[in-house]
Amino acid sequence: MYIKYKKPVAINCWASVAGKKEGEGPLADKFDETVADDYFGKDTWEKAETELQSRCIGHLLHKKVIDAQDIDVVLGGDLTNQITSTSFAMRNFARPFVGLYNACSTMAEALLMGACLVDGGFADNALCLASSHFCTAERQFRTPLDYGGKRTPTAQWTVTGCGSVLLESAGQNAFITSAQIGRVVDLGVTDANNMGAAMAPAAADTIKRFLQESGTKAQEYDVIYTGDLGKVGSILLWQLLEKEKIVLSNHTDCGNVIFGEKQNVQSGASGCGCGATVLAADILPKIMAGELNNILFVATGALLSPSTTMQGESIPCIAHLVNIKSKKEVQKK
Repeated sequence: MYIKYKKPVAINCWASVAGKKEGEGPLADKFDETVADDYFGKDTWEKAETELQSRCIGHLLHKKVIDAQDIDVVLGGDLTNQITSTSFAMRNFARPFVGLYNACSTMAEALLMGACLVDGGFADNALCLASSHFCTAERQFRTPLDYGGKRTPTAQWTVTGCGSVLLESAGQNAFITSAQIGRVVDLGVTDANNMGAAMAPAAADTIKRFLQESGTKAQEYDVIYTGDLGKVGSILLWQLLEKEKIVLSNHTDCGNVIFGEKQNVQSGASGCGCGATVLAADILPKIMAGELNNILFVATGALLSPSTTMQGESIPCIAHLVNIKSKKEVQKK
């Protein structure tokens, strides 16, 4: 489903908080906060992720100089069972909350839905966020950390991080102008340690349909960012789109930039916090600085559960897309 907003929706503020390993990567100096203790001072990984979100929201409110009670609605989610990390963070936030789960595509889903609320006049502002935590995700979807199992070359490292943005009807920095709601795509991949291969077809489907319905070409965008396909998924995405006569010469995957080559993360990064933190720490600052003017942010999600994996089910996936432009690009129209 293609969405063209009546008026560009402004992204006026953003924040990011990351864990120790992320703080050792290429984006280290771009996060608002990097925490050396992945427990975040708590006694469980799940409580740690709730604290991670709370800190990220706190940074955003401080930067915007806005009180929590002035936030009209919060949209967000995470990977933990029933998005408990986000729900528990909202206990102390006391604002209207729309909990979302589309796995690692949650940040793009939050942005496009938040933009609908602001563009439709239902909210003056919307806070969108998504997080993940390596330890909560590994324990839930694969094996407990104490198991010490060897990771396969196709496996990806779940980001410990949270990204948040504030949407408003007017602003100066960056703007969401259109979006594409993804479809569930399943080409039969059953390996929970090869998420890139599972998610690439969904990303290809969403990008293809957006270009068709918006009447644009891939080369018109400065960068087409995918959320967390990693090395394997990125190659498959290029191959799938080449078959459709679409050449991604301007593609970057967030899962390939958050960690360095020497950090031993196999095929790259993943998780709800992957695209969210890269968006807030790297992409949006580049738009504000004039380094980027017109980008696509395409977050991808694998819609599996531990039960479906053990039952031999394949992995259905989805990708949502938002088109983000600079003020300069918006004023061209």
